[in-house]
Amino acid sequence: MKKLTIMLALALGTISSAQAATTYNISKEWTFTHSGSGYLAEIPAFDAVTNTLWVAGVKGVDVLDATTGSFLQHIDTSAYGSINSVSISNGMAAFAIENTTRTNAGIVQLYSTSSRSLASGTNTFTVGALPDMVTFTPDGTKILVANEGTPSVYGAQIGNTTPRNFGASPNDPVGSVTVIDVVGRTVAATATLSGVATSGSHIRTNNGMDFEPEYIAVSADGSKAYVTLQEANAIGILDLNTNSFTQVVGLGVKDFSAPGNSIDPRDRNPVGQFGSYDVKGLYMPDGIATYSAGGQTYLVMANEGDYREDDLDKDRASTLGVTGDLSRLQVSLTDSTASDLYVAGARSFSIRDANGALVYDSGDILDKEAALRGIYDDGRSDDKGVEPEGVDLFTLGGRTIAAVGLERTLKGAIALFDITDPTKVSFIDMIVSDGDLAPEGLVAFEIGGKSYLAFANEGSNTTSLFSISAVPEPGSAAMLGLGLVAIVAMRRRQQ
Repeated sequence: MKKLTIMLALALGTISSAQAATTYNISKEWTFTHSGSGYLAEIPAFDAVTNTLWVAGVKGVDVLDATTGSFLQHIDTSAYGSINSVSISNGMAAFAIENTTRTNAGIVQLYSTSSRSLASGTNTFTVGALPDMVTFTPDGTKILVANEGTPSVYGAQIGNTTPRNFGASPNDPVGSVTVIDVVGRTVAATATLSGVATSGSHIRTNNGMDFEPEYIAVSADGSKAYVTLQEANAIGILDLNTNSFTQVVGLGVKDFSAPGNSIDPRDRNPVGQFGSYDVKGLYMPDGIATYSAGGQTYLVMANEGDYREDDLDKDRASTLGVTGDLSRLQVSLTDSTASDLYVAGARSFSIRDANGALVYDSGDILDKEAALRGIYDDGRSDDKGVEPEGVDLFTLGGRTIAAVGLERTLKGAIALFDITDPTKVSFIDMIVSDGDLAPEGLVAFEIGGKSYLAFANEGSNTTSLFSISAVPEPGSAAMLGLGLVAIVAMRRRQQ
């Protein structure tokens, strides 16, 4: 019996290996081109109740049939301001709308996905200034709103030293996260970040603005939310039991001189001339998602990078007297000296643990894969490369897949990675979509047991849908059969 147990384990090990050897079929199902004055495709959300996609785009929301891509309705929100985000749970859509004067309080509106009209009962809530992103908790009982609170006038420079330092802004709304109780239809809390304990490194607090929440992801159990503070190079950890921030974690920097972290800092050279340079990248993530592995929560971040809108904390490295390959590199003047250069963004996506510690970074994979496919925009080399912006996760064939949208490529591009084990991440493929440009937001979902990925493209004003399926490789299926044969044979010998 002991021998059978050992051989059975070996056979099951063969089966496990066979399951891991998988290829993926990726196929474009449809593309929809949006129209209408002022509409710009940005953030998609899927409604499982009606099998529809809701695409937010500045002036309103276009509702599409998720299966066919056909247009169903346009919901005009321009009377209230500019819509920045949409999220859907249990047949209810939440719209985040900034005020026409963006430093004033914004609103969140609730819509029924069935009637495609404002939900019955209380359906409008006052939130913070410039609500930039909205999401539901996994159980649908709370809505969280990232109020970025971008100032109308940034803080002025203090002195003439480098790195530069900036004072407080004369009109900088407080960055915050609004928590809405869905059941009670009330604003339960507004969580702010002033005075919250900090950890980690390279938190940018001298750039003339306060912490500005960008994007939110919630743990599977709904107990914590993780909020990207992009311009500050940090995340905020929000306790959803107390609706208060407990920690601001600085995300450190990436060393572009380290193996596997090469960049091309030149925008006037042949594409694909990557090399190692003594430059550091501030991660500054935009999109964030969470998942569980081995009983632990992990954070997946798209490290886009961003500066002040008035550009006073960035310039070419030549401004600091740098010559050669790095002279045209766009650097942070708020962090850099001529001998110690820092740039916005890491040209990658990262996985961190629930405390913000780095577990994995994709290094130079995204830039190099884009170059291999002929879609690397060399004109962006001196800025932030392919600029990973959005991220969503889905499960396929028992594996956890990360989809990372690249904003600055010559065609629409989404990179796919297997992140099932955060310590053993593997690149799967890069979707290159003709007719699409600059994916802003993306969402993965299932219909009838099939997996789909939709992304809205700001540059081309389109939304596209791809189907993705896992296919065991022929050799893997054969090995699986051998494993089963071995089990049967062992059983017969034991009889």
